[in-house]
Amino acid sequence: MPHSRRKFLTTAGLAGVGAGLAARSTPFAPAPPPNYADLDAALARPVLRRELFPDPVIIETCELLEHQGSYFVRVRSTDGAVGYCSGHNIRMPHLYPIQTQLVNPFFVGKDARDLDRLMEDVTLYQNNYKYQGYALWIPVATAEMAILDMLGRIAARSMGELVGDLERTEIAIYQANNNRHLSAEASLERIKELRESTGAKAVKFKCGGRRENPEEVPGRTEALIPLMRPAFGDDITIYADCNGSYRGAEAIRIGKLLERHRIDLYEQPVPTDYYEDWKATADAVDIPIASGGGEVSLRNFRWLIGNDAVQMVQPDLFYFGGMVRCMKVARMAAARGYTTVPHISGTGLGYVYMMHFVSAVPNAGPYHEFKGVSDEVPFTCATSTLVPEDGILHLPRGKGSGVEIDPDFLAKHRIVPA
Repeated sequence: MPHSRRKFLTTAGLAGVGAGLAARSTPFAPAPPPNYADLDAALARPVLRRELFPDPVIIETCELLEHQGSYFVRVRSTDGAVGYCSGHNIRMPHLYPIQTQLVNPFFVGKDARDLDRLMEDVTLYQNNYKYQGYALWIPVATAEMAILDMLGRIAARSMGELVGDLERTEIAIYQANNNRHLSAEASLERIKELRESTGAKAVKFKCGGRRENPEEVPGRTEALIPLMRPAFGDDITIYADCNGSYRGAEAIRIGKLLERHRIDLYEQPVPTDYYEDWKATADAVDIPIASGGGEVSLRNFRWLIGNDAVQMVQPDLFYFGGMVRCMKVARMAAARGYTTVPHISGTGLGYVYMMHFVSAVPNAGPYHEFKGVSDEVPFTCATSTLVPEDGILHLPRGKGSGVEIDPDFLAKHRIVPA
């Protein structure tokens, strides 16, 4: 069963795009300059469904709360509506001054209905554009998703329904494996155990040593790749995640090895900012390439998509700055017939936010990452167990995030002063 880029796109419901891929220029013919008109049109469309809010929603307070390493942003409107976002607890201990001094104050006094414009204007406040990257976008995402939670409670809509139409309430998962320190054989057994525990119809394994690091177990990648397809058969989709482990010729060599062993997707073969290597790898291999979660720039996603350097985009809801920005990337990908699978980095309720985003993405990929149900934030959800059932997560319905955080747990948190 050939696992080509054309087959991948077709099975994802994107028939017809493969023909365009097959028509690429040869290495000896100068490629025409990319035409970005369709991508720019996708970027220009507003995301927030402002028509759901006939009256102004003025943000009265935007505060960071903390308790024993647990962070929330809480927003409150002048009419008393409240929204929360569970923060990125791994990164926030280093970023809270940016959250409290450079991001939260910007939103106070603003009309939340202007969220599209606010997500652009926040970069100008106090010269925030100088901090662009994880340092800025994680705090911005945390404030933005708290605002979406508040707006969802006002409009009696889910967060996803605020940034798009409800496309799906069932989300098929892939089971990821993060154990680079295990041997090829032990890694395979671990992946099997995880898949069987959730019933996932797709799996992802790790390749390489991550960036400049050598493999912890020498030869692990080249030993593991040939084991995957025979172990799982043709009915399971298999992704390979490299976390930017390779460069140039080596990225191409590993890509061709994955092709020979019928792996379905090649995620982040090269480091995020090695754009020439992204393009060279994409031109040399047939396996579909996914962007990884490290990209932080709309313009760079525009370049990657416009130059056919990726066939799946994976903006991270926290690293990339929230749902509005991620939806713009999804729309650019859709304009070229590519899929969107958001990367997950956040702790706490990060997987819940992922589900709401995916629920509203028309060109969502067939499977989405599952790292397990978090026990960091005590909450109740009346509409979903948030536990996979035969490889499917059921979307929490209702207002905002669809979950209710334990009020006693929230009461333990204190405002972090600016």
